[in-house]
Amino acid sequence: MSRQTYSSLNPPSSHAPRDSLELASLASSTPGTSRNSISSSASGIGSSRKASLSAEDPLAPNDHETTPRPRPHDRSFSVSSAFDFASNLFPLSSTAAGYTALGAPTAGRLDLPGQSLEKHKSLTYLNGLSLIVGLIIGSGIFSSPSQVNDNAGSPGAALIVWAVAGILAWTGAASYAELGGAIPLNGGAQVYLSKIFGELAGFLFTWCAVFVLRPGSSAIIAIIFGEYVVRAAVGADAENVSSWINKGVALIGLVLVTLINCISTKLGTRMGDMFMFMKFVALLGITAVGIVVAITGFTWKGTPSDEWKTQGWFEGTSSNLSNWAVAIYAGLWAFDGWDNTNYVTGEFLNPTRALPRIIHTAMPLVILSYLLANISYILVLPASSISSSTTIAVHFGSVVFGPIGALSLALIVAASCFGALNASTFTCGRLVYAAGKEGFLPEILGRIGMPGTVEIGNRVRQRSWLSRQLLRVIGDEDGGLGFTPINAMVFNALLTAAYVVVGEFGTLITFYGVAGYSFYFLTVLGLIVLRVREPGLERPYKTWISTPIIFCCVSLFLLSRAVFAQPVQTLVVVAFVGAGVPVWMWRVRGGKRGRRKDEEVGEGWRFWRRWGRG
Repeated sequence: MSRQTYSSLNPPSSHAPRDSLELASLASSTPGTSRNSISSSASGIGSSRKASLSAEDPLAPNDHETTPRPRPHDRSFSVSSAFDFASNLFPLSSTAAGYTALGAPTAGRLDLPGQSLEKHKSLTYLNGLSLIVGLIIGSGIFSSPSQVNDNAGSPGAALIVWAVAGILAWTGAASYAELGGAIPLNGGAQVYLSKIFGELAGFLFTWCAVFVLRPGSSAIIAIIFGEYVVRAAVGADAENVSSWINKGVALIGLVLVTLINCISTKLGTRMGDMFMFMKFVALLGITAVGIVVAITGFTWKGTPSDEWKTQGWFEGTSSNLSNWAVAIYAGLWAFDGWDNTNYVTGEFLNPTRALPRIIHTAMPLVILSYLLANISYILVLPASSISSSTTIAVHFGSVVFGPIGALSLALIVAASCFGALNASTFTCGRLVYAAGKEGFLPEILGRIGMPGTVEIGNRVRQRSWLSRQLLRVIGDEDGGLGFTPINAMVFNALLTAAYVVVGEFGTLITFYGVAGYSFYFLTVLGLIVLRVREPGLERPYKTWISTPIIFCCVSLFLLSRAVFAQPVQTLVVVAFVGAGVPVWMWRVRGGKRGRRKDEEVGEGWRFWRRWGRG
């Protein structure tokens, strides 16, 4: 699947080693400053690249930042890359707010020190693991693996589909691991596409992800959470409950996870860690119960299904390629969320080492958990129930333990959905925040905290010993309380709430099939492009070249299926993506012209002036 590469050490220098993005960030130096350049070939490097190697180091401590930027580890960085970080492509600027990609406006005066999540790294290997596992294992494996089982035709074939789908998703995750190591910034595909294909590609991803893909998927998770909470509360009568009650519970859950993630990064990640362990325990419990039932033959309702003994595991396997395609398609959706950690790469203590470890731990664990859970279902339930049930875990609990089992499994599924919603909210907020920092969205969304959050943390510290201990448990080391992208979190919550209220997800699924995998394809294709265009770029982790090629082929397969299955809805998706082009020209490209004009007259550009509010 992958391999690790290590670069040779660069010649000694007078400053700490930097990666290519830090060198590119020096491009923000003012004109006229004396510069020196480093060339590694006869042809040299691009002009903007030379300009980036400034003698005056903007990354050095200044009057506004006396604490040096922490470096959790030493590694060598390549300065021989020929990639041209042109100002209209990827000029990372080194400001008091840390990396500000794409020549974005500054975030203005903030009430918290540091102003940048990337400069206050706090995420660990365990936190990253919980983000991926937390979002992948949502409700699907507990609720309805029926699409895979029904189309595969037999239990054995279904298990093969689950394994193949997991491995294919793993190829995409491994490709993202290489990109995350080479470009260790928050934003995921938004940043990768901007660097490789230009600002327009990054903006179109932001346009789709921020306004449709991420809030829409979060809304689905929230509604499933509401349905299972109501099911646990009212039992069998849940089918007759108004959908607005389910949506009301979903909105309560959404508000709660948003509040948790606004309080502090530590609280959000600790919640994610807790739910990750809970999910693994639940899946292992289901597996153990299934094995015990198969051995003892005892359940609350009597004898369990013995089809797994009396019928062949591959009996009835479908020979229709279209059915297999649908089964793999459904399996891949069950593994969606493997890119979750890339949205917060810049906040890891050691991103270049942690990211590949996280991905190559999470994916096999999830694949194994899915296979064991499905085997347990096969050992207890008949194939007809597995292929038709939309609440298979609850049905499993009801068969084995009766009403108490059904209630317990309903609560477990609800908790799993809550954990997935927490992971989604955490990363969605970072995506919106990165878009605000880059100038794709209003600058207010790229701010950290809110006015007064420092004073609130100080008051909590001064009140009592208990308050101080509570702050130590839930507060971040650097920012205390509120050192999170609160504005971005609230913005994402409002969009998600709108989707929950509307509650129409048929078109959204097609949108995911077309837009989602189009951007997956472009991003992973960008890895191949970057290898050809910039072979000297420092890559702490490097996957096999066959890995992105396989994933690109899978993505094209899924895209073609979506196009032929839903041509009209596909045109709607294409129209929505195309509508982002004039928005980009108006807001981003036009904003950059306005900024240059303001700089000529000595004024700082602000995004809000594009609305005439400056």
